[in-house]
Amino acid sequence: MESHLLELVAALLAWLALPTVGLPAVFLIALISATLLPMGSEPAVFALVKANATLFWPAILVATAGNTLGGGISWAMGYGAERGYERWRRQAPRHPRLLQMLQRFGPKACLLSWLPVVGDPLCAVAGWLRLPLGPCLFYMAIGKFLRYLIMTSALLWVFPGQFHAT
Repeated sequence: MESHLLELVAALLAWLALPTVGLPAVFLIALISATLLPMGSEPAVFALVKANATLFWPAILVATAGNTLGGGISWAMGYGAERGYERWRRQAPRHPRLLQMLQRFGPKACLLSWLPVVGDPLCAVAGWLRLPLGPCLFYMAIGKFLRYLIMTSALLWVFPGQFHAT
């Protein structure tokens, strides 16, 4: 059983090998990392850009799209959880002070969805509070785009030179 699992993981990693698959792998990794699963997508974006410098802007845009879609999934999970909670309790939940503050800022609070640790749950809380999905996705996309742009540029500056995959 364990050897079968290891073979499956090895096959998945080979299928997602960046020089072979490239942008679809970045999209999938960014999408998964934007849900509540603890995972980072910046190394995948950086590795692809180092392997092929002409993919800088496409990699940033594809990662932003995947990460924003993942944020939308988290928003939907929060929205569904809040509706389920209301049905179960048969009353509207009380919102602590932090939730009230997020409600006051509205969808603009989703600009902070790029933050490590708190960014992904913030998208779920936006859904819980029933903040409008369209504006939330817009602000998520801005924050996530700026994160990928700054992180990838900084990594390229710190680690200059062309990366050669073997």
